[in-house]
Amino acid sequence: MRRPNDQSARIGDSNPKMSEQALPTKTAPRDDSLVLEREIARLIVKGLNLPVQAEDIDPQAPLYGEGLGLDSIDILEIALLVSKQYGIQLRADNKENERIFRSLRHFAEHVAAQRTK
Repeated sequence: MRRPNDQSARIGDSNPKMSEQALPTKTAPRDDSLVLEREIARLIVKGLNLPVQAEDIDPQAPLYGEGLGLDSIDILEIALLVSKQYGIQLRADNKENERIFRSLRHFAEHVAAQRTK
């Protein structure tokens, strides 16, 4: 039990060990990217009723054509789902679409940079 005049228990005293423990742990940016990749993968699988598990989607495999095997209609549907979920604008005439939709990882990076939600 601490006594009110105990010098070691003063309010405002700095205790580095205690302050480190009290700080919230921060998620590394790469961890956030992986979480977003998984969220988007689940959204794609659910939204397109794909016969695969979200965890089985290789984040570096192409989304379009070979890889996941999506076509242009699927990409449009994904763009709509992701736009609603994350508050981003994806345009069919964007010259960067080939890069954006190159893979789940590229797509997640774009969403992370543009998201408003």
